[in-house]
Parts: sequence; structure tokens; C-alpha cells
Amino acid sequence: MNDDPKWRELPVLRELHNQWLGNRGETPPDGFQIPFSRDWEKLLADAKLLLAEQRNEAMRDVRMLATTGLLQIKTVRHRPEYIQRVSIPLEAEPRLRNLFPEFNLSGNDRFDPTTILWEAEMKFVVEARVMVIPEDLLRLNSFFKDRHSQRQIVPIKERSLQIFGDEKRLDLLLGSAIFRPDRLSLDLLKCEIIGEPFGWKRGATNTGKILVVENAATWHSYSRWNAQTKQFSAVVYGCGNRFGESIRYLAEILAEFQSPQRVFYFGDLDPQGLRIPIEASKKSGRLGLPLVEPHLWSYANLLKIGQNKEVAVEFAEPASEIEYAWLSDLAEPVRKILESGKRLAQEHVGWEFLHAHTGDD
Repeated sequence: MNDDPKWRELPVLRELHNQWLGNRGETPPDGFQIPFSRDWEKLLADAKLLLAEQRNEAMRDVRMLATTGLLQIKTVRHRPEYIQRVSIPLEAEPRLRNLFPEFNLSGNDRFDPTTILWEAEMKFVVEARVMVIPEDLLRLNSFFKDRHSQRQIVPIKERSLQIFGDEKRLDLLLGSAIFRPDRLSLDLLKCEIIGEPFGWKRGATNTGKILVVENAATWHSYSRWNAQTKQFSAVVYGCGNRFGESIRYLAEILAEFQSPQRVFYFGDLDPQGLRIPIEASKKSGRLGLPLVEPHLWSYANLLKIGQNKEVAVEFAEPASEIEYAWLSDLAEPVRKILESGKRLAQEHVGWEFLHAHTGDD
């Protein structure tokens, strides 16, 4: 089969290839008995495909690739529209290698790292087995060779453009073996990942409370509802996993209000939905911003409305005791749902329900 070279530009396939490469390396397909696979939601998070439009495009892409035999997808039982897991068939691994030839070095073309005078930060290359093209390694070495004493921390895409002439290259390399512990880090490269600014709507009054909502549809409904009930100083669109990445922008929202604000969160009831606010709260605390609290009224109503409407989710990493404890008195009913392998989407608490309730805490 002649695979389309344009497929390599698909973000979800690039991310899957990077993770596959780190796991498979140069081992031939017959060296493994089980196909390489990844949880769909985790794959989307790793690829930074968090917006609804990005997720929909990624879903279309993997379904297209599945029709070609390059990938296989596993869907939720009785819910074929929901993807659970994506795998690379063993027989398709050579095709994947051919799509990314720059990672496939062999024979006389093999790069000998022992012939290069490496800077201290890059010396791991001599003994480590890293499947990264030599040109990238040499460009990184040149960057470190320039011992700029006043180098500032900059956005990752600016640093990537400076080093590689490609603003996206460093993002791609983050999933490779050169960024494992005791090797390279963003700190060494003096750069950082910059999350997107928050979308938010100011409330009619300053209530001393800000609500962050995980998903776009629910954010819209809560913003609309808040215009009537005046419960929150602001309703913020957390945008899934991007909430933690963008937490610094919370300071800009807080600065719009003269009085102190408490920050509440409402998201999906699944393991990742609990991790998002807890990880964001850790970062928020380090920045001197308010800790993120659960909006218990919303979660309680989600449990009530969603009773007997839970859907199964497989392969999700279990929630921790800390994550359950974050929900206070709601921890146990949530535990029963998650430990049964099910979840509740926050969209159950939608506009029709909100419109019929004052929502007083």
C-alpha cells in the first residue's frame, strides 16, 4: 500500500509515532507479540489536542487511518462513536517507519556520536540509545555551545525556532528519549510551554467567587445562567487539560477584581476530570494564587441527574485517594462510579436544568 506522506503531518499520528518509537525503537515487528497501543484520551492529552474542534479532527484522522490498516481503534461497548484505545498492528509497523524515515537510520548511514565533541548537557548521547536524527542533536549541541550568560526563559516555540528553524520541532521532540530524566529538560533549554489564555465572562456583580468549567458547552450554559443568577464574579473556560498549563493567566482575571476571590471548579466525573483541578491547584499554590476548590453544588447535581446514566470507560488510570478526598463529602458516591469503570459527563448539568434552578449554594 502506498501511504500518503501527508499523513505524517497529522498531530495525533505524530504523537502516536513518537510514543511508539520510544517503546519499540529499532526492534523489528516480530520482536513483539502485542501491538503497541495507547488510551485515546491520554493520547489526545499528550498531543495537546484538547479543544472540541481538535478532538473531532483527531477522531476523523484516526478513523481514516484505521480504514487503511495503519491503525486499529477500539470503541466503547455499544457506543461505537466513542474511541477507547488506538493501536498499531504489528504488520503495520514497517509502514509507520517508512512514513517517518528521518528516524530510521541504518547501515553506513548510522551516525557515530563518539566522533563529536559534545557539550556537557549533550554527553548522554554517546551512550544513550536515542532515535533522533543527527541534525537535531548537532543543532542542540550548538545551542549549548553558545554559553549566553544572559539567556532568558522564553516560550518553547521561540526557542524551537531559534535552534531548529522550525517553531514546532521542539514540541515534537518532547516525546523522544532525549527528554527522559537526567537528559534534557525545558529548564536546560531555558524555555517553557505557554498555555492559551483563558476565555471568560465577567459576572454582573463581584461575588468573591470564580467558577472554572472544564468543557465548552457547559461553560456556555453556566455563563448564560450566571447572567441571571449573579453567583460568580466570572465564569472561566478551563479547556480540559489546558487549565493547568494556563493557570498563570488566572492572575490576570483575579486582578480585575478588588476583593479576594475563591476559585471553584466543575468538570467531568472521571479520573482525568479530577486530576485536572488538583494539578492546577498545586501550580496555583506555587504561584501564590488561590487554591482550586470543587463546586460541590454542581457535582452533587451531576450525581443526582446522572444516576443510572453513567457510561463505561476502560483503560483509565484509577483515581487516587487524594483525588477522591478533594470532593469532600461527595468522595464516596464518586468512588463507587469510578471504581466500577464508569464516568459521568458534566454536560448532564445543562442549560435546561440550570434555567430551572436558582443554584444557591
